[in-house]
Amino acid sequence: MPMTNLQDRITTSFQAQGLMTTLGAELALVSEGEVHIALPFSERLSQQHGYLHAGAITSILDSACGYAALTKASPGCDVVTAEFKINLLRPALGDRFLAIGRVQNAGRSLTVCTGEVQAFSGTGGTPKVVALMQATIATIRP
Repeated sequence: MPMTNLQDRITTSFQAQGLMTTLGAELALVSEGEVHIALPFSERLSQQHGYLHAGAITSILDSACGYAALTKASPGCDVVTAEFKINLLRPALGDRFLAIGRVQNAGRSLTVCTGEVQAFSGTGGTPKVVALMQATIATIRP
């Protein structure tokens, strides 16, 4: 699929997601088999200790994996998450977060993806991985 169509396909679907809009998440990168979703820290999305809530982390990572799978799906098909496992490695502290979803194996009906969320603080420094995910994404055929 040409990149313009791929970008348009993912962007159109992403913009239709009310949750991503509510969270303030944005598409940062779309390429075949890989999608990045950026999320700035917001106190509205924090938990009681001031970290970004696990629900926000999980949501952007689930979407990144799902959209990575959609980049491999045939035109006219859609995708939904069938299952995922997330490991929260450390408190989600940072100014901004990046969810990276990658396709590991794209089958006709199921696509297996892995993903991570990186936390960034300040203008420099090395990001810290705060979450890892393995997801199975089901392809829905018309």
